[in-house]
Amino acid sequence: MNVGNTIKNRFLENKELILYILCGGATTAVNYVIYFVGVKYLGIDYLIGNTIAWAGSVFFAFLVNKIFVFISKDWELRVIIRQVLQFVSARVFSLVLESLMLWVWVSLLGFDDLVMKIAAGIVVVIVNYAFSKWIIFKKES
Repeated sequence: MNVGNTIKNRFLENKELILYILCGGATTAVNYVIYFVGVKYLGIDYLIGNTIAWAGSVFFAFLVNKIFVFISKDWELRVIIRQVLQFVSARVFSLVLESLMLWVWVSLLGFDDLVMKIAAGIVVVIVNYAFSKWIIFKKES
């Protein structure tokens, strides 16, 4: 059995999920770079910097998910507007969901915030993937 072919086949079987995870890592990097440049070098208030970083990373995530992960080739204006509105709405929903989970798990149940942040992050990644795959960038049959 050829190990190279096995790895290649595994990658191809899971290509979309692997690319989603890689693009998510890149999106996180974009978020932190925008935040630190804005706050540390430009002197922007940290809450404003966080909002700008969130918006910039959501824009970046939209593009890489559309182009590389879900390979949505329709660039018609009405489609782009629909996808952007759905994408941003899903990200706002997942932000609210994550905040609610943290509030319940940390404030009400007393769990460790760092552990719960990781747990909530896992849930958010799954929710965002589901929204992107089955609603936003759904392949037309």
